[in-house]
Amino acid sequence: MWGKSILIGALWMCATQAAIAQAQPFDPGAHKGPRQGTQNEVAVLGTAHLAGLPETFDASALAALIDRLAAWRPQAIAIESVSGQQCDLLRRYPARYALTVNDYCPDLSAAAKATGLDVPAANAAAETMLASWPAQPSAAQRRALAATFLAAGEQDSALVQWLYLAAAERRADDALNQELVKVLETLRSSRNENTLIAAKLAVRLGHQRLWPMDDHSADRYGPNPKAYVAAIRKAWDNPASKQRAAQSSALEPQLATPEKVLAMYRRDNGADVAPVAFASDYGAALEEPSPEGYGRMYVTSWETRNLRMAANIRDLMGATPGMRTLVLVGASHKAYLDAYLAQMHDVRIVDVQQTLLK
Repeated sequence: MWGKSILIGALWMCATQAAIAQAQPFDPGAHKGPRQGTQNEVAVLGTAHLAGLPETFDASALAALIDRLAAWRPQAIAIESVSGQQCDLLRRYPARYALTVNDYCPDLSAAAKATGLDVPAANAAAETMLASWPAQPSAAQRRALAATFLAAGEQDSALVQWLYLAAAERRADDALNQELVKVLETLRSSRNENTLIAAKLAVRLGHQRLWPMDDHSADRYGPNPKAYVAAIRKAWDNPASKQRAAQSSALEPQLATPEKVLAMYRRDNGADVAPVAFASDYGAALEEPSPEGYGRMYVTSWETRNLRMAANIRDLMGATPGMRTLVLVGASHKAYLDAYLAQMHDVRIVDVQQTLLK
């Protein structure tokens, strides 16, 4: 009797545990590996878009931030930029992506004419050059790679090569004509996080390129883009947006010293940023009441964009397992990328706040 009861109880417990296991969804992030070897590490740094800072902002105040990022010694730097290859794809579907191309994809006609390369051929040529890149490349080699990167649609990587050159070597030659020199000089004087932080950090660390990981293939504006934009802007007009604006305006005009810049980055990477960003932006859009569902279209593109950004970052690590990757992205994306990347088996999220405090 007792043996039969024990057997029945054991079977009941097994059945109950199986039912509980079936009721709980599989959590990829709970299964980390590998057990041997170095796990991939990712630090996601949320940033204000520096192009929006006051004209009085002095880029030298970024020095302490760059020092701390360099001390972490990332092996790759991923940036919020659309790759030349994706822009090439988007250009093939103007009915859907004309506005996206206009906003995010630079004109490559001058680089294509100068090099004779279209985007796929230029990307392949850049990869071939980098595969046999010497430890001490000549100025001519750097100019040639810069021209190739421009034709590939990889402007930020072209800038990296340009920054390596001494001032006297930033000139035209057989590989890089004067028109492309003007493009590179315009990039060098531009004010955004990719040029002021990522490109300078890449040169300091000895990297040869940056890695664009943004994605706009989910952009969709519906049959009436003007109505779409008006609906989203109306949704953004809410108390949480005003709170975000007040927080930014209170600190950004004071960014006169490296210490104050670090304070801004610590704020923008704090745990309290994501809830306010959600309430002001995509959370508000989710409840936008237009019959066309413009707000929900926007949230679809937002979530898909972040998922594909995370996928691009994960793909970057595949070629060199055990690598350390810094991601530089608008602050509103940070929590999403942390959450999505944390689900990956072979990714460990590094607390970027600790990097900023060292």
